[in-house]
Amino acid sequence: MSLSDPDPVWIAVRLVIVVLSLAMIALGVRVAVSGRFPSAWVRVARLTATQRSQPARIGGSQALLGACLLVQQAPFLVPMPFLAGRTLFVAALLLAVTGAGWFALLRR
Repeated sequence: MSLSDPDPVWIAVRLVIVVLSLAMIALGVRVAVSGRFPSAWVRVARLTATQRSQPARIGGSQALLGACLLVQQAPFLVPMPFLAGRTLFVAALLLAVTGAGWFALLRR
């Protein structure tokens, strides 16, 4: 699929995924760098005391998973050769594994 596809619903869904993944990256980097969660996030997500004490762990893994989503959607939105699309898919899988590993292994 690409932007030249006749089905506008899939294009809209993919663009929404890109916007949400950019928001995930921005929020994850903000949390990891600042060391604080946004107060609305703490209230809505009902983070426990142990989760609130680990912003770098949660923010970093969220940013990596957002990057995974963004890289995964690139071959569908930008025309590219098949091999480049597969390479980006492998990079997205590596980002997902890295994000999960970051969350599981980083303890502070």
